[in-house]
Order: sequence, then C-alpha cells, then structure tokens
Amino acid sequence: MDLEIKKSGIPNAGKGLFAKALFKRGDRVIEYTGEEITWAQCKKRNEELDGVGAYYFYVSNRKCIDAQHRPDSLARYANDASGIVRIPGIRNNARFEVIKGKPYIIASRNIKPGDEVFVSYGKEYWDAMRENGFDPEHKKKPIKIDGEHHEHHLVPKREAKH
Repeated sequence: MDLEIKKSGIPNAGKGLFAKALFKRGDRVIEYTGEEITWAQCKKRNEELDGVGAYYFYVSNRKCIDAQHRPDSLARYANDASGIVRIPGIRNNARFEVIKGKPYIIASRNIKPGDEVFVSYGKEYWDAMRENGFDPEHKKKPIKIDGEHHEHHLVPKREAKH
C-alpha cells in the first residue's frame, strides 16, 4: 500500500493519511470506501449519533458512503488543512472527486513520500461546524445536518476513532 496512517501534523486532529510513494498531480490517491447507504439513512444515523462523529461521503441522494465502522477505509483519515485550525505552510494537496459514481481523493499537486494528504471538506462543512460551536481542542460538540446535501464529510469525526 502506498499510504499509511500516522499522527496528523494538524494539532488535535488525531490521525492523518500519509503518502509512502510519490503521487503526481492528477493521480488517484485512494477511493473513499465504506458501506453504501442513502442520504436519508445518513440523516437517520446522524440523529442516532446525536450529531457526533461520522465519516460520510455524499455522492447522490441514493448513494452515500459511510466509513464510520471501517477503520480499514484509509481515505477517511485525510484531514483538511483549510479547516478551523490552520497551520502556516500547510495547505491542501488533494481534492475529492466522484468518478463513475465512486468517490476518490485525487492529488491536486505532487505529494511526496512522507507528506500528509490534505483534502478540503468544503465550506458548508466548516460553516456548520462554526454554527454549532465546534471546539477544535475537544472535537466533541454535536453538529446537525439538515435536509440539504453536503459535499463530503457531513459531521465531525470522533476523536476516539480518528
């Protein structure tokens, strides 16, 4: 495998996804895998979790990927360098892209061995986090998702799982 999980370079982010090989700009880094469910099921699961902790990827109303119970789904460990806590000199080097109905992390610039893979979760995600009083030091504040779809991760990742 050309990827590994280690402690993230972003303080209090938990684990991160790191390259063990060179990924050139445009390369597929990894597919976002997990249980395939519907958007309605995502909302229901979010309510059951009281809005705390999940690893959802929205593809369409009929297809979302839930990696909550899939620690082997390495893509879920990619953090967002443009989130609430920003570190000078660290920026996103990948993007999410749906190709033929499957979500992937794609290198948006060259990623060298040893580099952490950073991918944007999207403005909606961070706006919702701020609205719900997310504390980057603790990561335990609940976030509620509404009837609108969110592009990628929908609710904060559980610190214990990340």
